[in-house]
Amino acid sequence: MDPDLPGPLLRGRGRDHLRRGVAISARPLAQATILTVVAGIADAVGYVTMNGVFAANMTGNTVLAGIDLAKGNHLGAWNHLTPLVAFFPGAMLARVLVRLFKGPGAAILLEAALIAAVGFLPLTEENAVMIVAFAMGLQASAITSFAGHSVSTVVVTSTLARTADAAVDRLWPGSPTPPPSAVNTWLLALTWTGYLIGAVIGGALLPIMAYPLLVPAALLVLLLLLL
Repeated sequence: MDPDLPGPLLRGRGRDHLRRGVAISARPLAQATILTVVAGIADAVGYVTMNGVFAANMTGNTVLAGIDLAKGNHLGAWNHLTPLVAFFPGAMLARVLVRLFKGPGAAILLEAALIAAVGFLPLTEENAVMIVAFAMGLQASAITSFAGHSVSTVVVTSTLARTADAAVDRLWPGSPTPPPSAVNTWLLALTWTGYLIGAVIGGALLPIMAYPLLVPAALLVLLLLLL
């Protein structure tokens, strides 16, 4: 009998599968949390230092561009739409790198390098946010699944809605659909929380660090150790 099956729990190694299950569950949770913290920092720093433009939240940029267009502020609309032009090829490149290298490591490493370098380059605000948006596009497509669950690490609106769905399904007995797994519930909750924490960290770093984006770059290096 396989010692990793639930039956032989009284054997010496009988609970190894439980310990490994905890480890397997913890790693994707940590990965998703780190990535959303990175996106939160990038968005906070970008919004404050780059003329109210988000580096990761393309939904926000689209809405702000629409508001600017309604006001006749075409320059403001252009500034909010240009990150989308950078984000999209970044996501495409991540897909290429994942297929070439059979994993997300190369895309995440490139993202970390871009975020770390952008503060040291003689760039205008517009060019700086384009580079960070390109890096966020890399992140968006480099890792899209955690422990078999699809979760975005750069957009949290849909994540919040799925968290609400999961909460109702777990609390309502006799639901026609099976309740979500504990891993999926934690992923949903932690990705939204990580994004908020990242935004707080980004806002706190701005007054005390000349190059606040070095922090998310360091977090991405840490993430590489978890891949």
